[in-house]
Amino acid sequence: MPAIVATSMLGAGSRIITETTLNGTDSFTFNTTKNPVMILKNTTGAPITATFVGSTATTVAFDGVPSVSVAAGYATTAIAATTGVVAVPLNSIKEYLRGVLTITGGSGLTATLLEY
Repeated sequence: MPAIVATSMLGAGSRIITETTLNGTDSFTFNTTKNPVMILKNTTGAPITATFVGSTATTVAFDGVPSVSVAAGYATTAIAATTGVVAVPLNSIKEYLRGVLTITGGSGLTATLLEY
């Protein structure tokens, strides 16, 4: 279970980005104050759908909707084989990201976590 390490994008100029090859259940830390973006790149021969799961994510209430389950996690669209890349602004799915965080089903993807 490799841990996905964030790269800070603050400041001027270029920087070395940390990439992590996922193995199926991979952990990461989510800091809402740093506007994180997870980039997932598929270099495998098949499309992959990865799911972001928070261990304590259960339900969320919205005005006019009593509760919506987020327990199963947030699944990306299918990331195309060999050349597919998706970017997920993590603050946009923050209700899914409660507790211990993992990405499941992403074996073979390369993950990059950027913080701003």
